Amino acid sequence: MSQAGPIELEFSRKYDRKHAQQYFDKHRAGPMRRLSDWREQRIARAALAMAGDPASVLDLPCGAGRFWPMLAERSERRILAADNSADMIAVAQATQAPEIVAGVEAFQTSAFAIDLGDGAVDCVFSMRLLHHIAEPAHRLAMLREFHRVSCESVVLSLWVDGNFKAWRRARLEARRQVNNNRFVVPRRVIEAEFAEAGFDIVGHRDFLPGYAMWRVYTLRKRG
Repeated sequence: MSQAGPIELEFSRKYDRKHAQQYFDKHRAGPMRRLSDWREQRIARAALAMAGDPASVLDLPCGAGRFWPMLAERSERRILAADNSADMIAVAQATQAPEIVAGVEAFQTSAFAIDLGDGAVDCVFSMRLLHHIAEPAHRLAMLREFHRVSCESVVLSLWVDGNFKAWRRARLEARRQVNNNRFVVPRRVIEAEFAEAGFDIVGHRDFLPGYAMWRVYTLRKRG
């Protein structure tokens, strides 16, 4: 089990039952949201294939279970799902199909101190979390915890620079017109942090190359 001390980030406190339900509804609201979800699911599926289609996956944070059906496409895959918010897990279990929920082992935990043993899963699958982490020390603590729990690989998403939306966001930040709990990380910085945490980059996929900030990395434990 992890020996890491507790780290609690401000944004994580908002996910009560109401916010958890809103998070579920957000990705189903209107054709553009559904198209975005379809694209993200495709990229995530490709990233897992790049990792070798791992037989066991920890979905952290699992949110409202948006990726559970995709993860369950491999029928023999063991799916563990965790979130810092018990309300998020409850919404996921209430809204996903019963046959999907039955195949998911869900539990509450922090990404900074995951309640699993070393090498417990083949792959840690972490979507839409790292872009909330501003402090390099916090990102590195989380990456090291992912390294401890996975025995092979990590798939994760975050916002990176080198695209139109990151350029536009930097201009808005200069005028203090953006949400301050989401952050763009320069590619050279995050890739150096991956290496420091003990990962090699297998590859990456961009949501919309040259335009969108979202990038999904597939990482493999070094050695």
